[in-house]
Amino acid sequence: MSRHNRMPKPRHAAIRAEIEGRILSGALRPGDRLPSEAELVAAHGVSRMTASRALADLVAAGLVVRRRKAGSFVAMPRAEEALFGIPDMRATIGPGRSHAVLKRTLRAAGAADRARLGPLPRGARVLALQVRHMAGATPHALEDRLINLDAVPEAAAEAFGAVPPGSWLLDRVPWTEAEHRIQALAADAAAAALLGIAPGAPCLVLDRISRCQGRPITAVRLTYPGDRHALTSRATATTRLREAPQAGMRKA
Repeated sequence: MSRHNRMPKPRHAAIRAEIEGRILSGALRPGDRLPSEAELVAAHGVSRMTASRALADLVAAGLVVRRRKAGSFVAMPRAEEALFGIPDMRATIGPGRSHAVLKRTLRAAGAADRARLGPLPRGARVLALQVRHMAGATPHALEDRLINLDAVPEAAAEAFGAVPPGSWLLDRVPWTEAEHRIQALAADAAAAALLGIAPGAPCLVLDRISRCQGRPITAVRLTYPGDRHALTSRATATTRLREAPQAGMRKA
């Protein structure tokens, strides 16, 4: 069939494609308000039903949320993290992401550091980082990370301004195993202030240690507002929990 004989794209699909493109490009960020149905009708010369269908399709795709009496807004990303993997925060948050290093400390490994990372050589040093991850203008997660400088000495000179520390490690450092601990905890005052939630609000807290051939690389605690994160896992009838994939060299 020739290009000239193709059916034109339905108007609701064209409106959806335009808005979806702006969301995926980052021009519209999480939490941004979208035009109302009446505004879409005026802007595109379509019926109210067509405008409503375009917004409904965006809601069904998980890109938009509609709030009664408030309007339609770009959806906050709901991170889904594979239970036995180490995801990249760049992909987890997606368009509109940003991060800021709030604290950065180089120090000799103390008892608390060794408790988190595990056995370290005498005189070992660590880099402690606190990072806030944003989805648009909304706090997405708080990261408290220790990096074993005996395993990753180049991290001592890295500012992590352009790339968050987890992504930086994934790009450079091989890992062979990761250990996870998941809790539901109430936000303390300090975490609540940084995440923009009320003290005591429920949070999902993930503690992870990654190692390479038994050598600790990094320990991280990720604190998420409870309604913005999910953990997923898939298994078959023959899968055993203790046999979660660990073989081969991955990046931590």
